[in-house]
Amino acid sequence: MKKLFSEIPYLKNDRILIKGVEDRDAGALKQMTQNPDVYRYLPTFLLEQQYDDIHEAIRSMYADCFKNEENLILGIYLQEGMTFCGLEEFYGYKDLIHKVCVGYRLKQEYWGRGIATQTVALMVDYLYSETDIEIITASTMIENTASAHVLMKNDFIMTSK
Repeated sequence: MKKLFSEIPYLKNDRILIKGVEDRDAGALKQMTQNPDVYRYLPTFLLEQQYDDIHEAIRSMYADCFKNEENLILGIYLQEGMTFCGLEEFYGYKDLIHKVCVGYRLKQEYWGRGIATQTVALMVDYLYSETDIEIITASTMIENTASAHVLMKNDFIMTSK
């Protein structure tokens, strides 16, 4: 089994592709980051929102965050047309206990299409089948019922704290 940060994964099913974000995705990513509805239930410290230059944010995803094993951010694409739909993220990595958190954010026009559910399924399958990760967690705000539903569809156990 490999370590989570040993490579940038390339995950896919018959509909979704998850891979490294490229500069050609900058326009779509910028559009997503400027939509307050997308970030309504998300923390304000997300990497893609910390840079004025979206190209610098993309470079930082791999030059800093990945190399420092802080988080792994990948693009979510519809295979048909290689359309950028959003980002998925592995974060809160704890190597000693083989634990990571998962998260995602989609452009608003892709909400309600099953993309999030398929993305989380691909992430979980990758973590359990190809890496040494043993514990996977996710967080969502109580008000974000759609995201909670995605997690429950992927067999996460909901707890409140």
